[in-house]
Amino acid sequence: MSGHSKWANIKHKKGKADAARGAAFTKIGREIAMAVREGGSDPSQNNKLRDVLAKARSNNMPNDNIERSIKKAAGETGNVVYEEIAYEGYAPGGIAVIVNVVTDNRNRTASDVRHIFDKNGGSLGQTGSVGYMFDYKGIIAIEKEPGLDEDQVMMDALEAGAEDVVDLDEVFEISTAPNDFSAVREALESKGYSFLSAERAQIPQVINAVTDEETLQKIGRMLEMLDENDDVVQVYHNADLPEEEDEE
Repeated sequence: MSGHSKWANIKHKKGKADAARGAAFTKIGREIAMAVREGGSDPSQNNKLRDVLAKARSNNMPNDNIERSIKKAAGETGNVVYEEIAYEGYAPGGIAVIVNVVTDNRNRTASDVRHIFDKNGGSLGQTGSVGYMFDYKGIIAIEKEPGLDEDQVMMDALEAGAEDVVDLDEVFEISTAPNDFSAVREALESKGYSFLSAERAQIPQVINAVTDEETLQKIGRMLEMLDENDDVVQVYHNADLPEEEDEE
């Protein structure tokens, strides 16, 4: 079951973020900027901003950083305009990859992403080339803590409108329809739940095992290079990689 879990990927990403928190905060700051410029700087009036702020808090982004990002996006500094773009392609071994970016320079980012794919034996494809292999879902991860009752978590989540609740080794993983994500997250927050992760995500319909060591290394290097790129905010793939299970 763990190979099909979004949490394994979230845990991997959070480990990367812990190793480079400044870079992680910069990426979230860009998402805040996008949300503010689309719907304003008041979270009570901007659903997308509330979602991004929940993501910021789950990544332990300090309040000062959050407020600074909102003020910057509201026009206190510069005229930088960001846009969201999704790139699709294949890693070695036929592994499908979706790369979501927030960039202020489309040409630069496209060149960087293509270079990373090419350098590691992958191939960048057209929009839609692999997207059909993934389902767009809201994913909320709640850490198992003493006294947290599984039945209560499941009841609260389903009452809030969640589609499913999965009991994993470390967390309860709650999935929602994308349009229900905000309402479910806010309902659980109102009940006092805190989240290890809360985001909309691309969930692979089928997980592909990779056993060849050389292919594993190439895929791992590609994912690492994508993680390190300042414009990349999230990477999704359909590989079952042992390294992601073990990495902290």
